[in-house]
Amino acid sequence: MAKAGKLLIVDDNRNILAAVRLLCDSIFEEVITLPSPNTLITTLQKSAPEVVLLDMNFHAGINTGNEGLFWLKEILQKSPETKVVLFTAYADIDLAVRAMKEGAFDFVIKPWDNEKLIATLQNAYKAAKGKGKKLTKIASTSEPAVEMYWGESAEMQRIRQMVERVAITDANILLTGENGTGKEMLAREIHRQSARCRHQMVSLDMGAIPDTLFESELFGHTKGAFTDARTDREGKFETANGSTLFMDEIGNLPLHLQAKMLTVLQNRAVTRLGANIATPIDIRLISATNRDLNEAVAKEAFRQDLLFRINTIHIHIPPLRNRREDIVPLAERFIARYGQKYNKMGLMLSAEAAERLKTHTWEGNIRELQNTMEKAVIMCDGDTINADHLELHTAQ
Repeated sequence: MAKAGKLLIVDDNRNILAAVRLLCDSIFEEVITLPSPNTLITTLQKSAPEVVLLDMNFHAGINTGNEGLFWLKEILQKSPETKVVLFTAYADIDLAVRAMKEGAFDFVIKPWDNEKLIATLQNAYKAAKGKGKKLTKIASTSEPAVEMYWGESAEMQRIRQMVERVAITDANILLTGENGTGKEMLAREIHRQSARCRHQMVSLDMGAIPDTLFESELFGHTKGAFTDARTDREGKFETANGSTLFMDEIGNLPLHLQAKMLTVLQNRAVTRLGANIATPIDIRLISATNRDLNEAVAKEAFRQDLLFRINTIHIHIPPLRNRREDIVPLAERFIARYGQKYNKMGLMLSAEAAERLKTHTWEGNIRELQNTMEKAVIMCDGDTINADHLELHTAQ
């Protein structure tokens, strides 16, 4: 049986690297291992592996999966045809769903079953070579863009009117609100209504970037600017030239980089790390945060002059519990969306389930509601979603 192509394994545990390499040497023509993701992109561009087995966490004590999601996005941005299988010791179905939506081919839990791991990697290789397809519906990355749903509440209608006024301008916008309230979706709607809509909006999640990569991700770098900088690379400011740059969780931007960002916004030009010449840029900046930036300014954790620059227009999105009239209509939209995705069209929401939705606290806001309804659609084996399918505790 002919061997598959190249496999790149990225994991900070050298014992795991050795074990998986031993397992896969007879399956793949070449197995490349990296104990750190710092040279991942360089290796990807140099070796062009068809499949990447990527750990989700690279620092002891951290199991959020944000590092893995960050590098997943980087891989798919540089090499969309590469199939990425995520590797984690933490069996979290919500994280698995999120990873699949971001474009992962599949998700393997440690400790792994050898036959399962080999089968998953072989399927990934076949998909990369056009000989197969994803069999798991949850891994689909071809979901259509979700149309903005404004809701029925007076506050969301006020926001809708504000967006219609400011989207056509180039004013910088700051979106605030709790986690999961839909800040990124609102940013996309603003971009869609703007004159820059012909270009793709560029998104950067500041909460998912390792501290050591902030500067390079934002401003780019030249070859040799630092260890492992083996090629020139543009930052997100340059990537977004002519379009909209959405910076999520901007409150995470380190203080020492805030002055440099302010200079970029004032001069409308960016200088890569290691370069002496600034590159002109034309962007519209939309920022988002769940933090109180005025409080951060008072604590000298955020520059006031930068806050003024990013906060030309401020839009605050209220939490879902403060606009309960929007909950059931949103849930029904998610049922329709995931009913289509999982071939369960026509599902209905029972009166008891609707009441349970309206009384739940929704600390995770729309994101929690979306995940709840997706799981409910998956678990429903009839034509009606009942309260038990929601798996929600009754509000106290």
